[in-house]
Amino acid sequence: MSELWPHLPAAVGAVVYADLVAGGEPVARESHPDQTWSPIGGRVSGKQVRELIDAVSRLAEKYEYPEPAGRDARVAFDRDAAALVRHHLSLSWAEAGNRNLWSFLSLVALPHVTKWRFGLKNVERWIATDLTRHTWARLWWQAVVFAGHEHVLAALSESDLNALLERRSLGGDPRLVRETARAVTTLAAEPLRRAVIRDVTLRLNRHLAFLDVRAQSDEQVRELCTRLTAETLTRLGAGVQSDLRAVGSAAVRPRTPDPSAIGPAHGANARLRSLELCAGAGGSALGLEQAGFDPVMLIDNRAVACETLRLNRPHWDVRDVDLLDFAPAEYGYARGVDLLSAGLPRVQASATVNRTRGSDLELQLFEATVKMTGVVEPRALLIENMPDLVTKPDYAPIRTFVEEELSPLGYRCKWLVVNASDFGVPQDRRQGVLVALAGDAIDRFELHPDPSLPVQTVGSVLKDSMAAAGWPQAEEWAAQAQEFAPTLVGGSWERGGPDLGPTGSKNAWARIGVDGATVADEPPGPDFLWDRHLGRPGLIKLTVEQVALLQGFPPDWRIAGLKTARYRQIGHASPPPVARALGLAIRAALGEG
Repeated sequence: MSELWPHLPAAVGAVVYADLVAGGEPVARESHPDQTWSPIGGRVSGKQVRELIDAVSRLAEKYEYPEPAGRDARVAFDRDAAALVRHHLSLSWAEAGNRNLWSFLSLVALPHVTKWRFGLKNVERWIATDLTRHTWARLWWQAVVFAGHEHVLAALSESDLNALLERRSLGGDPRLVRETARAVTTLAAEPLRRAVIRDVTLRLNRHLAFLDVRAQSDEQVRELCTRLTAETLTRLGAGVQSDLRAVGSAAVRPRTPDPSAIGPAHGANARLRSLELCAGAGGSALGLEQAGFDPVMLIDNRAVACETLRLNRPHWDVRDVDLLDFAPAEYGYARGVDLLSAGLPRVQASATVNRTRGSDLELQLFEATVKMTGVVEPRALLIENMPDLVTKPDYAPIRTFVEEELSPLGYRCKWLVVNASDFGVPQDRRQGVLVALAGDAIDRFELHPDPSLPVQTVGSVLKDSMAAAGWPQAEEWAAQAQEFAPTLVGGSWERGGPDLGPTGSKNAWARIGVDGATVADEPPGPDFLWDRHLGRPGLIKLTVEQVALLQGFPPDWRIAGLKTARYRQIGHASPPPVARALGLAIRAALGEG
């Protein structure tokens, strides 16, 4: 019988988490004065919450708590804690899907163990904005899914388990997760497994469009997952995974399009169609919209980013989906668009050599986007990433991969580095860009700075907002801030709060009187004394809204979420004026300018 556990509202959780980050003591408690409950069902008692606290605390002590635990101890603790949490939390799937329940566990009932095991830097371990990344939600999920099949769980590495968690399309039936894991660990060598899980998921997506898995017996689900895993391994072929081109490059390609026949010509004033991948806060989509492109669909795997897109453009078709789970062939209207655009996570050079967990995922996203071109068959492809991808020898294997993938499909590529400051953005922000067009259209692609745009600086853009709350020194401050902002950095979604970048950037901000170590809630008021001789207390702090202006967003573009999430979205966004310039250049090359 399922029971209801307390919920901690997100706004309350943010306050509790901030207190912990500021040095507050992580004290385990049976309740919180602002907790809430689901309206219907039997509630657990304070005694039951205390029993969970005591049981998990004893387990942590077994694994060296409060001293830092070694890697093996952490892995063993996670496996034992998963079973313990499942034993104490008898939840329905609906109740388990409530994020605030898991925030209660980490912030109220088990903050001492959460801090010991996972640290304070990763907010998603504490406030359950994404259940696939939350500490206790992940452990409960794996214990429930693999109950009675612990040997399958034991065969999975941490990387394998993460890959399964990232595949949201498997979440509809625990049997899909379990049987995919069973098939992959049985049939695939460990170095291949993450890639195999990804490919099997894509195959499952296509089947689930026509198959009600709930009507299938356990044996039928097992047979399906085993067959699809075998198909994937056959498709990969021996040794393919050691090549940069990895999964899918040995597959049968889609038909090679006639470059002259990809998409119709529309005319200079016509609206063109785009498909936006990793859309984020919408910087690229907004700029492309200004250039005459209307998105048929936008996808992103962060709910808060999707909320931002819907907040500003309710008519856009926004999908909260992982790029590696996205199957464009299932959406007929997404095929044959004029532009496939993607603002992807930054690929690191180490990805071409070591392929660590983080860099491996970034490289997978990049490769998946390039391969998706053969399915979508757009007239143009636009990928924005880091400048090193274009200029550094370490990235040559990735550039070669792109050329070898796209050339047989009829596309030719141009690699370029652009600086946002050349397009009216008050920021020294260099971006690496790949543009691929069908046939000789690439020869007509030209991107030049617009000399008609006024040169924007930090002071000229922020002067009015600095004076909005009555700060008398706004004019004085703006007069000396007549330079470009350092590159805004969104930072990791996994750790830390909002700041304006690494040490070098913070020093550059300090030179124009800005505290780059944090972000403010409001602009300076009438009583604030700006004086650099006072150190950080005498420096102004930028608000999230001001950072958005420096990124080229218009003042009326709203960003969803709490402060850190809002800043992250802006810092990771492509400046809309740059996307607009690229969109206009692509239009012209396609004969639509």
